[in-house]
Formats: sequence, C-alpha cells, structure tokens
Amino acid sequence: MTAYDIFLAPFADYGFMRRALIACLCLGLGSGPIGVFLMLRRMSLMGDAMSHAVLPGAAIGYLIAGSLSLTAMGLGGLVAGLSVALLSGLVSRMTMLQEDASFASFYLTSLALGVLIVSLRGSNIDLLHVLFGTILAIDAPALYQIGAITTVTLLMLAVIYRPLVMECFDPGFLRAVGGRGPVYHFLFLLLVVLNLVASFQALGTLMAVGLMMLPAAIAQLWSRSLPAMMAIATVTAAASGYIGLIASYHLEFASGPTIIITASIIYGFSILFAPSGIARRFIPRPHLRG
Repeated sequence: MTAYDIFLAPFADYGFMRRALIACLCLGLGSGPIGVFLMLRRMSLMGDAMSHAVLPGAAIGYLIAGSLSLTAMGLGGLVAGLSVALLSGLVSRMTMLQEDASFASFYLTSLALGVLIVSLRGSNIDLLHVLFGTILAIDAPALYQIGAITTVTLLMLAVIYRPLVMECFDPGFLRAVGGRGPVYHFLFLLLVVLNLVASFQALGTLMAVGLMMLPAAIAQLWSRSLPAMMAIATVTAAASGYIGLIASYHLEFASGPTIIITASIIYGFSILFAPSGIARRFIPRPHLRG
C-alpha cells in the first residue's frame, strides 16, 4: 500500500469522505478560536455543559425532521442552548448560586430530558445518532450550513475581538471605559452555541465540545501569545479531523470518536514535550545553574 492509498485515495475515491474532510476543516476554523477564548475565560467546563444543554432542542428537531437535519436540529439546539445560558445567568444573579452551579443544574436536567425525548419517540439508533453524530453522513446542504456558521463565527470574532480580550484579561478596565461586557458575553455564548450546533451531525452532542477544548489546551501548552494560540488550535483541530478520518477509514472505527481520540493523542504528546510540558521540567536551564 502506497502513501497515496493511505492518505489521499479515500478522499479522491469517495464523495462522503471529501464532505467529511471539508466539514472538519470548517469546524476547526470556527471551534479552535472559540475554544481558546473559552479556556481563557475559565469556561471550559461550562462549554461542556452547554454541549449537553442543547440536547433537548436537537432531539426535538431530529424527531420532527425524522433525520439528521442540521437545520431542524440546529434551530432546536440553538433555542435550548441559549435558554439554558440565559436562565443560568438569571438564576445566578437572583440567588446566591454561582453561575457554574446554575449551569451544572440546568445542563443535567437538559441532558436527561433530551435522552428521555429520544428514547420515548425514537429508537436506540436514533439516540446514538443524536449523541455521537455521524460525520460520514454529512450531505451538501449540511456542509453549506456548517460553512455559513464558520463564516459568521470568524466575522463576529473579528468585530468583538478586542472587547473579548479585555474581558478575559482586565474586565475591570472594560467596565471603567463603559464597555458593554454583558452584551459581548452574550454574543460570545451565541458563538459557542452556534459552533456546537455546527458540530451536531459530525460529532454528536456529547463530543461536540471536543474540537473546541482539546485543541485549545494543546495551544496553551505550546504558546503564550493569543494569536499564536488561536492559530495552533485551528491547525490542531483541522489536523485531528484529517488524521481521524484516515484512521477511521482504514481501521473501520467510528469516525467521530476517532477524531477526538486523535486530538487526545496530540494533547498527550503536548503534555510531555511542549515548552510548558512535563519533560521540559527535567531539562537543566542555563540561567539557573549559578
């Protein structure tokens, strides 16, 4: 078997592999930078909670459409995700509960409700499709919608980039200069939910956040510059998608979990050998020898 047979032939021979690869590249472009901001804002687990919180809306959309329609699932997931985000913020402001506790409560309720809806109205196969996705079944309309969400994400990030950076590193300064922190926070949550929606059909609701947080964690281990972190996260997410698709094709593994496992392997390598990794601690530093 030649290098062409391993790395290029699956995409040259099969349209569904080409569509899956383009979807992975689009998801990497949108989810990579979003994951970096989630990590810098210490919202990593909140992003995971939101990926579970969109499940009821996605489940209802799936059952109404009768298929993995990204439009139906996306609209339902968008409504459910934003509802949980707004309700969590409202509860944290009107009670003594912190926002992360509110998110945890609402996302557990949403996860249980979504599984219940699918199990009552659908089959076990339906539940598996909603929870874990099927990237190889992405069709042209779904690909157009994923591309549109990626485009909106990049354009909106370009518009609100500076306020987001200020809110990450110095929220007090943003308030002092009259910045609309809550508005930018809501727009950022909207981008998070949109990218989770884009990942539905590819990775399912349980692993949609994987292409956000794993590349972001890898980027932080390799760089301290925000633009470099965003670039590394994007490249890592896209590379994980490509390598994961190749591995799933040749090894006959499920594509979604294989993509996330690929990103996890890169993360494990980075933990050991990145500039901020474990191995660096055992290398003598010249400026400390004296």
